[in-house]
Amino acid sequence: MLNIDELKFDERGLIPAIVTDSVSGKVLTLAYMNRESLSITMEKGLTCFWSRSRNELWLKGETSGNYQHVVSITADCDRDALEVVVEPDGPACHLGTESCFNDKVYESDERHEFSLDMLMKLIEGRKTEKKEGSYTTYLFEKGLDKILKKVGEESTEVIIAAKDRDKAETVYEIADLTYHVMVLMIEAGISVEDIHRELASRHVIDHKVKQEKMTK
Repeated sequence: MLNIDELKFDERGLIPAIVTDSVSGKVLTLAYMNRESLSITMEKGLTCFWSRSRNELWLKGETSGNYQHVVSITADCDRDALEVVVEPDGPACHLGTESCFNDKVYESDERHEFSLDMLMKLIEGRKTEKKEGSYTTYLFEKGLDKILKKVGEESTEVIIAAKDRDKAETVYEIADLTYHVMVLMIEAGISVEDIHRELASRHVIDHKVKQEKMTK
C-alpha cells in the first residue's frame, strides 16, 4: 500500500481523482483531492474532494444524499493521479445524470462501445417503449412463462456445446443464455447491482471460510 506522502500533488497541493462505478466500470466524474480530503475519504470511506471553485472541502452527497462509498483508491504509474472506485448512492453529476461525462465529442463509425449495463438499459427500453418487430419486446409481451422457457432451452444448449468441448459454440450459447437471463432480470425487477452485491457477499463468505480452514 502506498503512503499519501508518496503521491505527487501539484503546486496547488491537488491531485486529480477519476471516479468510476465499481459495477459498470463507467467513469462518473473527475474531481480533485488534497491531502486533507484524501485522508477524510480514506477515514470515512466516502469520497471527499477539494472544490476549486468554492475553495473548500466537499464531501460528495452531504447535501444531495448521493454519497459515493469507496471500494478502492489506486494511483497511476507516476503517482500524480488517482482512480477512485465507488458504489454510488445516486447520480454523480449535479445535473442529475449518472455520470458527468455525457456529451460526445467523437464517435468511431467502425468501433462501438459495449457493456452489460448498456445492454440491460437497451433491454429495459424494449419493455417500457415497445418496438414493433423486436424479439425482446416479443418476449416481454409473451410474459414470464415464455422467458423462462427460453432460459431453460438456452441452458440446455450451453450444456450440449460444453459437453462437445466446442469452445466457439459454447461461447455463442453462453451469450444467448446471458441475454435471456438479462431479459428475465428485467421482467423480475432484478438489477446488475443486485447480482453484484450477492456475488460480492459470497466472495467475503468464501474468504472467511478459507481463513477458518487455514487456522485449524
